[in-house]
Amino acid sequence: MDKEELRARGREMRRKLAGDICADRLDQTVYNDPHMAKFGDVTQEILFAQLWPRPGLDLKTRTLVTMTCDVATGQTEALSMHLRFCRNHGWSEDEIVECIIQAMAYVGVPMTRKAIMTASQVFAEMAANGEMARD
Repeated sequence: MDKEELRARGREMRRKLAGDICADRLDQTVYNDPHMAKFGDVTQEILFAQLWPRPGLDLKTRTLVTMTCDVATGQTEALSMHLRFCRNHGWSEDEIVECIIQAMAYVGVPMTRKAIMTASQVFAEMAANGEMARD
């Protein structure tokens, strides 16, 4: 598969994970910058076209693993995106928050607090934008 085919496959997977509203917003606000466009090409080729579709785990499970990695490493900006992935693939708000709380014993209270605050903000934004109803 050539780079253009990988990028197309990656864009499709990113849209599937993030949802149309979020993917469109990223394209219009983040990846319209020429430097970020280069970064986007690489992530589409490697992460979204090759890593995410690997066999062995379904997308729902991969979203939760990825979100948990963000919590453990304090990556709040990435967490905002990956929380959307989780919600778009069937995890409820309560299940996500319980996963974050479970991480508290292993990553610490401050990172857990920051992650739950981020989750609350993302859930509210998704509901306000019509991306996902609150549960």
